Amino acid sequence: MSLTLKDLQAQVDAWIRQFEEGYFPPLLMLARMTEEVGEIARVLAHQHGKKPKPGEAEGELAMELADLLFVLVSMANSHGIDLEEAFTRVMQKYEARDRTRWTPKRD
Repeated sequence: MSLTLKDLQAQVDAWIRQFEEGYFPPLLMLARMTEEVGEIARVLAHQHGKKPKPGEAEGELAMELADLLFVLVSMANSHGIDLEEAFTRVMQKYEARDRTRWTPKRD
């Protein structure tokens, strides 16, 4: 099953709207996003560096990235942002601005 960003946004919205509390306030969502980025850093430190703390569980990078995606989608939803449209715009920006920034691969 292939999901679009619109699908992800609708799925997160449906899940959150089943609760009276609804979406977290923006600064709390930012704190949650920061927490998830820290958890991603911890997993990468386990995989590619030294363990941050002896005995600490490594964690699963895929799940930590998915947690971050959930919070990011929640933030977009709460601000009425269409992530597909925004992502299309940002890719156009990168393609124009960074077209000659790096060395292209030769096939």
